[in-house]
Amino acid sequence: MSKELIRLRDLCMAYDDELVLDHLNLYINDKEFLTLLGPSGCGKTTTLRIIGGFTTPGSGDVLFDGVRINDVPPYKRQINTVFQKYALFPHLNVFENVAFGLRMQRKPDPANPRRKVKLPEEEIRERVLEMLEAVSLKGFENRRTDALSGGQQQRVAIARALVNRPKVLLLDEPLGALDLKLRKDMQIELKRIQQQVGITFIYVTHDQEEALTMSDTIVVMDKGSIQQIGTPEDIYNEPKNAFVADFIGESNIIDGIMVRDQLVQLYGRQFPCLDSGFAPSEPVDVVIRPEDIDIVPVEQGQLTGTVTNVTFKGMQYDIIVDFRGFKWLIQTTDHSPVGARIGIKIDPDGIHVMKKSRYSGLYGDYSSFSDEYDELDAVEPEEGGDEA
Repeated sequence: MSKELIRLRDLCMAYDDELVLDHLNLYINDKEFLTLLGPSGCGKTTTLRIIGGFTTPGSGDVLFDGVRINDVPPYKRQINTVFQKYALFPHLNVFENVAFGLRMQRKPDPANPRRKVKLPEEEIRERVLEMLEAVSLKGFENRRTDALSGGQQQRVAIARALVNRPKVLLLDEPLGALDLKLRKDMQIELKRIQQQVGITFIYVTHDQEEALTMSDTIVVMDKGSIQQIGTPEDIYNEPKNAFVADFIGESNIIDGIMVRDQLVQLYGRQFPCLDSGFAPSEPVDVVIRPEDIDIVPVEQGQLTGTVTNVTFKGMQYDIIVDFRGFKWLIQTTDHSPVGARIGIKIDPDGIHVMKKSRYSGLYGDYSSFSDEYDELDAVEPEEGGDEA
């Protein structure tokens, strides 16, 4: 069983009377890769800075190994941080950049415990080389940092943070300055490093792909509050509300009625599903992921609609389909031309039912993706519309 390492208890924070964190409660386990995910202004970076000691919460407690550390300065916490701007020293080579923190350290003199001495040069060299090997930079000791690629510079910054042997590494959107391919490579590399060094990583991002790729646990935030905590699989497959469903991946979010357990109604049609625990005839939000929709001939469809837009994405087509004025996104390897009438089928495990929330009705319509949106908006719909 994982051991709890950090607990945030009832944290509140405001800037200029604007609430940034609203009674936030969270615990983080030892050796966990946890990601704080959400849009700009949701409070994720403020949460990270409070954990690191760079910001003091307005109220609430930060516990580390069961001890309150609100008043402990950053340099006395067993926590190091890697920022988006790596802040490497351009006049020092890779070795000296990583060794910098070790050269600042002092430890008790074995001959006189009351006296503090510098770390032995042999120990510094051993620890630096060990860390450079962990981040796949063995042999780069004498390179200038300005001669490195963006990904290599990032790994130097990570090695410099880890060489001090913290219990926690904080990472504030460290991949933001990298190009797409390098960013994808570094997602895998970061997870490998975290597993190899065996410490807790707390990662901040607004990129859902980064969160899904690397995390053991994802914390989805909005407006200073936690919306959902879970594994990547749980967050993607079982979102708690329309905000989470929309923020994590593409989602069609439709108004529905829960007829009874494992049966939901959309557009007047009833669909088998796997959800239960709702009241009979309860209004609900229904999430259907674009990849869970099968295109079939019109006569075989549970619903029928009209294709309004097709985008080729290499491995798949993104198809926008109009169902009674509400646009769905379907991701498929089968091409359907604009204007085609199609049927769709959805298996019960492709339907996820959620309670109504303050986010209901805000997400899930792909009208803005359709080139014909303005034209359709200006034309009176034909009586009866698409079948349902």
